[in-house]
Amino acid sequence: MALENLAPAKGSVKKIKRIGRGQGSGMGKTSTRGGKGQTARTGSKQKRGFEGGQQPLQRRLPKVGFTSRITKPYAINVSQNKAITNLSEITFETLKSVFKIPSYITKIKLIGADAKNFASKIKDERITTSGNK
Repeated sequence: MALENLAPAKGSVKKIKRIGRGQGSGMGKTSTRGGKGQTARTGSKQKRGFEGGQQPLQRRLPKVGFTSRITKPYAINVSQNKAITNLSEITFETLKSVFKIPSYITKIKLIGADAKNFASKIKDERITTSGNK
């Protein structure tokens, strides 16, 4: 076996780019770092998303993804909806049969001028009335 014929394939080996070795190399003076300034210095590192003092994109865009832990009750105006007066007792199920209530609703509040009159009919702790007026 002849070892003298071993050589890398043509074009597979490249010369190292030697920067900062004088004007004649074509990469002297600034050593491919451009002009002066923060990025030309050694050890220079900017914060991720830094835009040179301009407000960064992640701070210009609105916040996304917040969900409040406080659940507001679903309000039913008794003065406008007269169907509730016919109910003998008010529970979550009876209100769902009379009104179109979304499935994600967990609390209901009866509002309006006549809402306090229905307080005695309520048989579910998830339903409240406004005691105003």
